[in-house]
Amino acid sequence: MKAKQLAYLLPLVLFVVVAVYFAVGLGRDPSVIPSALIGKPVPQFSLPTLTGEPGGFSTADLSGNGTILVNVFASWCIPCRAEHPYLMRMAKKGVTIYGINYRDKPADARAWLAEMGNPYTRIGADRKGRVGIDWGVYGVPETFVVDTNGRIRFKQVGPITTADLAAVVRREIAKAGR
Repeated sequence: MKAKQLAYLLPLVLFVVVAVYFAVGLGRDPSVIPSALIGKPVPQFSLPTLTGEPGGFSTADLSGNGTILVNVFASWCIPCRAEHPYLMRMAKKGVTIYGINYRDKPADARAWLAEMGNPYTRIGADRKGRVGIDWGVYGVPETFVVDTNGRIRFKQVGPITTADLAAVVRREIAKAGR
């Protein structure tokens, strides 16, 4: 091959490589963010309650109590408001849901729960966001399925929707319950 022919062929080859790279990237679901914690025990933590009474929410609450959803939420989070009715439905159907109130003012969170309803069995107040970081939280809302052995089995980034509830979350709860 002559140098002139190669000069014309090289940009074409580079274009094809870049086009394939972008096609693969665009075909991925942006809401699926891999978590290094899947299959691992929940991080060690201990959070106070929103109301200040004894008890709080800690790592010990997530072992030996069946399959539990852990939902990270905040009163200032608009997607959390959209997701909340789905959490209420799941709680009414017997799904155990624990909450981590993320970087929120306790009074605001209590008012929000009084208005929207409280689907949570336990709620811990993560006022500084340290526990959220340990859980690998990118933003709120995020929901985790934790099995009876205290291992994270699934992570839902973003609000739970009707499609997620039917297709993903219920399936992951069933899988973790085995």
